[in-house]
Amino acid sequence: MQLKQAVILDGYVDEPTALGVPPYLSPYPRLVAGVLACHDVPFDYFTVDQWRASREIKERIASLPRETLLVVVAGLTVPGHYRGGTPITLTELSNLVSRSSGQVLIGGPIRHGYTLTGGTAAVGLSLPADARVAQGDLEVALEELLEGREPGHGYRSFADLARWAVKGAAVAAAHPRFPHIIAEIESARGCERAVHCSFCTEGLYHQAEYRSLDDIVAEVEALHTAGVRHFRLGKQPNFFSWPGTRAKTGEVVPDPAAIERLYRDLRSAAPELKTLHIDNVNPGFVAAYPGQCEEIASIIAAHNTPGDVAAMGLESADPAVQSANNLKSSTADALKAIEIINRAGAHRVGNSLPALLPGVNLLFGLPGETTATYDHNYRFLMQLLDRGLLVRRINVRQVMVFPGTPLHEATGGRSPKLKKGRYKSWRRKVSEEIERPMLEKVAPVGTMLKELITEFHDGDVTFGRQLASYPLLTGLPMPVPAGEVLDAIVVGHGFRSVTALPHPIDVNSLPEKALAAIPGVGRKRARRIVAARPFAQRGQLLACLDEPAVLEPFLDDIDLPSGT
Repeated sequence: MQLKQAVILDGYVDEPTALGVPPYLSPYPRLVAGVLACHDVPFDYFTVDQWRASREIKERIASLPRETLLVVVAGLTVPGHYRGGTPITLTELSNLVSRSSGQVLIGGPIRHGYTLTGGTAAVGLSLPADARVAQGDLEVALEELLEGREPGHGYRSFADLARWAVKGAAVAAAHPRFPHIIAEIESARGCERAVHCSFCTEGLYHQAEYRSLDDIVAEVEALHTAGVRHFRLGKQPNFFSWPGTRAKTGEVVPDPAAIERLYRDLRSAAPELKTLHIDNVNPGFVAAYPGQCEEIASIIAAHNTPGDVAAMGLESADPAVQSANNLKSSTADALKAIEIINRAGAHRVGNSLPALLPGVNLLFGLPGETTATYDHNYRFLMQLLDRGLLVRRINVRQVMVFPGTPLHEATGGRSPKLKKGRYKSWRRKVSEEIERPMLEKVAPVGTMLKELITEFHDGDVTFGRQLASYPLLTGLPMPVPAGEVLDAIVVGHGFRSVTALPHPIDVNSLPEKALAAIPGVGRKRARRIVAARPFAQRGQLLACLDEPAVLEPFLDDIDLPSGT
């Protein structure tokens, strides 16, 4: 195909192994950009949120000439709640495609079907006949199209990925949130397990494949050259199994030495990186190889940046559900894996977040689920608190059903059965009794959150997050313009978020409500501080309070010199 121009529209993706909703930038649009660059096709990159907000972009895409190609990246195979952007809807996609006069290629996880909501079954796409949907890898379909072939079900090799990933790295600078983005880096594909979880689309790949160290490092180096400073090693179901070293018996086994080489080379290739995190870890794998996996966790904790999370898919603590869905881990194995990650990564550097903590994923709506399932899951989570084990994130979702998975066959393609009232009641109980006290342990008052980026407002509260694998939602009790980058200190806790103040604490300018958020200060003392300021020394500040001791824990964090 002879093309004069292409447009990449990033409709965002969310998979078990990859996230591409801002501030995340998934590999899909970067690989598409790489294919186009290899074929010398000029292109523009837009996100779906830019398309929604700009009449000019809408009109431009609608009026594309026939010799122009519109490539749409889309698809969600896990449910999520998104604050940085909104994935493209099926209605939007249909309208976009029907209005475009250019040629259209759609790809990404949307090839498995479409749904936006947990607890539902995916539906097929109903699009204009001339809109092609890549049934294999989007980047392979694109290259086939550019070479004059009809796109089939092709899958790319890691050799293909190596050149496309480096060539397409520069597109990161076109993202509307650049440089405040985190690039998802593919390290492997497919699951090392012989039989897969009933619901997971990762099991639809033929076998597990592992990307080479040199190729991963080359992509990170190219992204770093393009200005990216935040990275997550993901796009795989079990990072601890990289690089796919096999025992004599054939099974994949841990290779701590290889992971240490990877981290050392990444640090060398991207010396100015600010975030280096991971994503998924199989708790059953960790429990099966405890010594090597604890060594891997220690290596990661020594070379990463604080606040890293090893997300573990227990999915259910109910043995009946585990058996019915061939889940990857028993409850005992998950507990063992959480203990291992805590030993290796729960330490802090100064008053930072812990270096590396486990996350726990729970999934509802699976076959075999009963009322007892909720009790099993609650007792498991409470056991973590009782044992003093830390988990950074408890991710509770409702299952989505996709064609090709055992779950789709078991349900006949219908939405899973789930009693919404029971689910919501259980979810609320976990938030109140487990998540909040866990958050107080993970991020106690005084924890420093470096380079928090403000994102949105709710009344006079400004919310922001760090660029991280699973960042803490942080509320600042004061108006701050969106897009500001600041350090913050934790002063309070909600059920799933923390309250923080800009650091250092400027008592001469913070609004009264913000000062009142400091533990022990409250509204009356905050009012005294506001009435007595400005202060030149800490001693003057303490002198205006009836109980100066309430500020003693924060004296080193207050933006005033010592003295009287």
